[in-house]
Amino acid sequence: MNRTLVVLFILTFSFSCKNNENKKTADSVKNEYQEIIKNEYVLNKPTKNIKAVLVLFGGFPENAEDIKREFKILENAKNNDITVLYLNYNRKLWLEENELLKLSEQLQNIFKANKLPTDNIYIGGFSSGGTVALLISNFMTNENSNILPKGVFIADSPLDLAELYNTAKKNIERDFSNSTMEESKWLLQTLSKHFGNPNDNISKYELYSVFTSKTNNIINIKNLKNTKIRLYTEPDTLWWKKNTMAEYDEMNAFHIKKLSESLNELGFKKVEYIPTTNKGYRANGERHPHSWSIIDRKDLINWMLNK
Repeated sequence: MNRTLVVLFILTFSFSCKNNENKKTADSVKNEYQEIIKNEYVLNKPTKNIKAVLVLFGGFPENAEDIKREFKILENAKNNDITVLYLNYNRKLWLEENELLKLSEQLQNIFKANKLPTDNIYIGGFSSGGTVALLISNFMTNENSNILPKGVFIADSPLDLAELYNTAKKNIERDFSNSTMEESKWLLQTLSKHFGNPNDNISKYELYSVFTSKTNNIINIKNLKNTKIRLYTEPDTLWWKKNTMAEYDEMNAFHIKKLSESLNELGFKKVEYIPTTNKGYRANGERHPHSWSIIDRKDLINWMLNK
């Protein structure tokens, strides 16, 4: 009897171990990722069973490595078999027609070269990268490209070029800090050179801006009416007042909220305005409401996978 029990115990234990080994093997295969590094991008993808593709654009000076450092989404993506494509595409506050065409072709070539699925694509970005995300998503949707994003999101992006001009002008008049002055002078010079003064003629701004609040113009994202859109921002008025002397109506947060209200009024049914509180921190621990970290990573993944 005892001999029989021992044999049964050994068999049961062996079977249990085998199941655990099989489970570990299955999990390791499921979570196996490869990283592909090119001049134009960095790609992290599962070796099989890709559930979604997340395309990310960084802020004005950010490259792929900067995005990875500031937005630690990769582990969340790996746990859910999601490919993450980090673009080395930056320094854009708007996109010309030829730039839209080239970027669209670049994305299509990346998807084709890496055999990425196109049935569940999400595109997003931080700061000016969010502007790029909206503009290229609108363009590809209009062009009936094989890359049609199911969702687009931004994190505290400067969407209204005309108001960016006006805020830069106010910052120069305030002369509050050297860094703010330098950025504002560059903005004013750049926008004046390309579009003139919006208070004299706003039409050129409307041609390129994601949103022109003065005229309620959204022509450059009109094709996203049936696309899921998330607008993240952290309207910390006290922080901005203390560090830049900015008023609420001069902040990205103000115009992002206005855009969400306009889109809702225009029948965009899938828009989410997501204001956050005390979530904005840089990777080095610095408090800053203008940061990737205002995006809840787990919630973003659930949104992508419709959980």
